[in-house]
Amino acid sequence: MKSVVQVDIDLPRERLAALFADPTLSSKWMDDIARYEPISGQPGAPGSMYRLVPKNGDMVFVATVIANDLPNESRFRLDADKVTVAITARYLAVSSERSRLVSEEVFTFKGFAGKVGGFLARVAIHRAHRRQMEAFKRFAEG
Repeated sequence: MKSVVQVDIDLPRERLAALFADPTLSSKWMDDIARYEPISGQPGAPGSMYRLVPKNGDMVFVATVIANDLPNESRFRLDADKVTVAITARYLAVSSERSRLVSEEVFTFKGFAGKVGGFLARVAIHRAHRRQMEAFKRFAEG
């Protein structure tokens, strides 16, 4: 299942890309994340890994930075017990002081029950993706 969300943010593209690609800031804008825990590598560098621990529930994601071609694009993979999410973030300049974040998330659900649940939850997943990007916009512009 794929979800794509675009948001325009009042920041230059380079600043937007640097903020979004920095995993140490995750808990500052992801409303449902309690903390970021580094596992290996330099935070944000390709190949680095970290854990995103939720405030509620037990779906801990282990994230791997796949690529960081700043200020153009970042790619990450999030792995949990029941789902893998491939994330591509593209950073586009709208003007010298305004940028567009295009976030694409591709969900791969594990097991038959996960696939059925993912199919039934696709609208809720897209809504949650939109909420996350709006939360990032508030953080970045704040």
